[in-house]
Amino acid sequence: MPFGLGTAAAGLLLATSVSTAATPAPDPAPPEAPSVVPAFGAFLGSGPEGVRRAAGLTDWLGGAEPTVGHTYLPGDLWSNIRGRPGFLGPWAEWRAADADRLFVLNVPMLERNEDRLTDREVARQLARGAEGQFDHHFRALAENLVGHGLADTILVLGWEMNGTTYSHRCAPDPGAWKAYWRRIVETMREVEGQRLRFDFAPSRGRDAIGWDRCYPGDDVVDIVGMDSYDQPPGHDFDDHVTQPYGLGFHAEFAAAHGKPMSFPEWGLFRNGDNPAYMRRMLEWIEEHRPLYHTISDYCPHGVWHCGANPGASAVFRAALAGSALPGNALP
Repeated sequence: MPFGLGTAAAGLLLATSVSTAATPAPDPAPPEAPSVVPAFGAFLGSGPEGVRRAAGLTDWLGGAEPTVGHTYLPGDLWSNIRGRPGFLGPWAEWRAADADRLFVLNVPMLERNEDRLTDREVARQLARGAEGQFDHHFRALAENLVGHGLADTILVLGWEMNGTTYSHRCAPDPGAWKAYWRRIVETMREVEGQRLRFDFAPSRGRDAIGWDRCYPGDDVVDIVGMDSYDQPPGHDFDDHVTQPYGLGFHAEFAAAHGKPMSFPEWGLFRNGDNPAYMRRMLEWIEEHRPLYHTISDYCPHGVWHCGANPGASAVFRAALAGSALPGNALP
């Protein structure tokens, strides 16, 4: 079973009754189904170093093993987006070692993904994708994943599409973006043996476009994720929840579409070492039970690999190591 928040409290609650001679005892109530414990992990590095560091994180957490491995395909060239064997191999070995593990892979939708292309060029490339000109790259990726024993990978496709950072952004042409996403998913699902799941993961807040305008349809989305850091928009965690396109909207949107939630990226940022944020985010995860969550574990966002955040790190460590149970105050 995956480790996660509240692991130590998971179990079956059995109802009991007392019988008397005058009043027959009612039939025992059936046991409650155990709640789903969110799988957790951390981004520890893109390549083999990310695999090697997982054991160290487990030690730091007192033996609580991260069951989610998370990395990103390079978005510079199509040859890298197709998934080179040297890149996928170490992750395939990690995944194969334990049936409970999940492999989460962020997949760019376009090459030159961080080259600051103009909106006009982005729109042109999205139109090409929607026409099928890039199908062969994604078919090759699906074949490479299946061939490496990674057929059940969760693909965070075109992440943070509502922003301006990446070439695979949605705002320049939402219609073409949605058509292109659909084409990618349909192409990859045609590959024999695949059991891939597709995670639609905007960043928190509206940013350049309301991210619901980019949603490509329930039939081509398996998970509704969100990347959320301790930074604007929003002054505090309550703002993160209630703002337009915030955490509250995310939870409602996922429920309305019958999809599990996820947090592929989250962590500290503009407000520095913020134990209050860490506590509230972990409580939000505990309450809403995403399928998985992976903190970005490098400075300024992280906990184990970033010595700049000792207060927030203590909160994270206590919660994930199981020393802070649901309902108890985190440090």
